[in-house]
Formats: sequence, structure tokens, C-alpha cells
Amino acid sequence: MIVMKFGGSSVADADRIRHVASIVKAYQNKRPVVVLSAMGDTTDHLLEAADEAVKGKVNIDSVAELHRNTARELGVDASAVEELLTELTQLLTGISMIKELTKHTRDYLVSFGERMSVRMMAAFLQKEGTAAQYYDAWDIGMISDSNFMSAELLDEVWDTIPAHLGPYRDGVSSAIPVVTGFIAKDKNGSITTLGRGGSDLSATMIGAAMKAEEIQTWKDVDGIMTTDPRICRDARPVPEVTYEEAQELAMFGAQVLHPRSMLPCRRTGTPVRVKNSYNIQSPGSIIVEKHTGKVPPVCAITDIKHVTLIDIVSTRMLGAAGFLAHIFNQFLKWNISIDVIATSEVSVSLTVNCKTDLTGLVEDLGRVAEVHTRSGKAIVTIICDASHSSAILSTGFDALADEGINVQMISQGASKVNISMIVDDDEADRTVQILHQAYFG
Repeated sequence: MIVMKFGGSSVADADRIRHVASIVKAYQNKRPVVVLSAMGDTTDHLLEAADEAVKGKVNIDSVAELHRNTARELGVDASAVEELLTELTQLLTGISMIKELTKHTRDYLVSFGERMSVRMMAAFLQKEGTAAQYYDAWDIGMISDSNFMSAELLDEVWDTIPAHLGPYRDGVSSAIPVVTGFIAKDKNGSITTLGRGGSDLSATMIGAAMKAEEIQTWKDVDGIMTTDPRICRDARPVPEVTYEEAQELAMFGAQVLHPRSMLPCRRTGTPVRVKNSYNIQSPGSIIVEKHTGKVPPVCAITDIKHVTLIDIVSTRMLGAAGFLAHIFNQFLKWNISIDVIATSEVSVSLTVNCKTDLTGLVEDLGRVAEVHTRSGKAIVTIICDASHSSAILSTGFDALADEGINVQMISQGASKVNISMIVDDDEADRTVQILHQAYFG
């Protein structure tokens, strides 16, 4: 058995659904379980409809038009989709009457995207002569807590998922399961969403619980790349990365699986393969627990633009215990997340998202330290074998120095697989290009 996950852009319209169906059929002998996101921008359109409903207007035209037109182009029976559109209209009518959208109701609302998507795909596969059956996530045992908009799956899904999908895995049933990603139900029967990376988490949870041969996530590039191909045209696929390296790549801007979605497959050692839906013959990139061959010195380079660098210096705290504790408590107080950090005994340099309001934080920190903020910065991260950090940094810094790029801060992660540096926003792409040439050219 394998699990195949396709995102919203992969099923955005009738042509894309036909293409995904052809990929699924090519892997039919592997007994695939297919996990889908909502079609295209459906989730955004549902949230826009909710905003209108709060103002008293019920309008599902954009959502209904996309799905009805797609069903018509595919030549499939849209009755299951029409039932959901009726239910959606009723929900929005209720919202328009009370003029309020709670987290609970919001999760119910956005679930319609995934639910219509799987019905469309299953109907088309059946029309093409391939046995398929759609499932809402709770139909295969996806049970979560009641933390609406960011729910966590309960431990019992390790048992409930195999109980529902076991007959298919064992050959008792031949219909390919087409399952909604991103959503679940709590024990009260309320629909929940799994938050950021939810569709990836759905796929990895199913794959890990079913002890699948591998989990495939299908994108529009040949796997995980050495850097963003839009920045470096000579970016190339990375054949193999570890879970840890993939997590760091995702944390620092690369379009890989969300870090939390890797937890189930790390628990079971289930490999994850990133494949190209436009080039199905490409082997893609595989994510594993440990490298199976020689560990490459540098795996990939990524960047995050539009961050703010904060420098905190306090000579009054020289030799005093609790300096860092005080600093971090202020970030906790103001609920501000830190990206990368570098410290000495009396100074701390760190980065935060540029959209963060720092007014209160800077005022509180200013009582014990000098605080300077600098916006318009970028984090460039080298995913690497940091046990060779001296050689890696020497190569990279020599190349940057030759091109006049000034690095303003450097930080090595505790995971020992990343080295991050801070540069100006307008130098970020050039920095990535120089480093990519130095390491991979």
C-alpha cells in the first residue's frame, strides 16, 4: 500500500483532475490511498462567503460555479456535490441570521472544500472504469480533539484507521479510497480542521498507521530542490534527505511537508517521497530517518525574506543570572515567536516576523537593556552536515566576501543540520545564488 497526497493546485479544475486520475491509475497495482485538498481557491472562496454571510448576505456562486462546471466538463454525476452545496447554503443562512462566525462554525464551513473535492475525484475515477470510493476523514477513523482551527489527532487513530482501511489493504475491497485531507471530527461529532500542514498530516498519519510502503506528496517540481528554482535556474533535485533536514527546510521557507506532519512517519520510519505531477517518471526526493549513503556536506539552501533583526545589549546584566530568562519571558508575555538567535553573556541578537508589532516588547526590554530593531532583513539557511561547519562556512564566506555581501548575524541550529545567516532583503536572492554556485556549481 502507498498513500498519495495531492494539494489544491493539483485538483484545481477538470484538466488537473483528469491528470491526477491518470497518475492514480498508473499506481493502481500499489493499492493507493488518495488524500486530496480542496479544489484550487475553494477554501478562500468559502471564507469570503462566510464574511458576506456575517454581513447578512448568502452567496455561494463562486464555489458552486467551479464545482458544477468541473462536474459538467468531467461528465460525472454531481448529485453528491449538489447535496453538499445545499448543506453549505443552509449553514451560511444560519450564519447570516446570527451574524457571527465561531471557530467551531468556521471549521464546519471550510470542510466543504475537501468534501466536494473527493466526491468529484471518486466519481471521475468510477466513470473511467476504476473502482473508487470517497471518504470523509472521520469515515476512516480520523478523530481529533476539540481545538477548532488547529486540532490535534488523538492517539487512538493508530487503531481506528487500520480498522477501517485494513480490508482494502488486505485485498477484501478493491475500490481506491479517496479521502479528505485537513479535516477530522472530535468525539462529540463536530467537524474540526488540523491547522497548518493539515492535509500533509492527514496523509502521513494514514501512511504511518497503515505501515504503508511509502507516502507520496505530489507537487510541480522534481522533488525537494537544492534551492528555489525561481532564484537559481540550475537548482537540482536532492535525491535523499532526512526527516530532520526536511523539517529544517520547511521551517526556513522551503515548500516541503509541514514539520508537524512528519511526526507520524518518524514514529514508524515510513519514508515520504516528494514527486512531480508533471513528470511522473522522475524518482523525486525521498525523506528517510537516516541517509542510506554518504552524507552530503550541503543538502540545500533556502531563505525567508521580510524579517526584523533585534539586537539586545545590557552591560548591567554582566555576570548576573537570569538575563536570558528575562529576555525570553518578555517574548512569551507578548506572544512573539523567534526565528533564529545568537547570544553572548550580555547581548542577544534574534529575528522575528516583520509583521509583528514590537511596541510593547521593545518598551519592556528597554528597562534592562539597549534595544535596536532593524527591518528589511532576510534569513538565508544552509541545510548541511554541520559537523563540517568550518569547511562549509569557509567556502560560503569566501564566495560572499568576493561578491561584497555582508553577513550581519550567524546562527547554528542545535539540530546540527542548519547554519543560518542574516543579510539585507535586497541581497537575499543574490546571496542564495552565490552560495548555490559555491556548493553546487
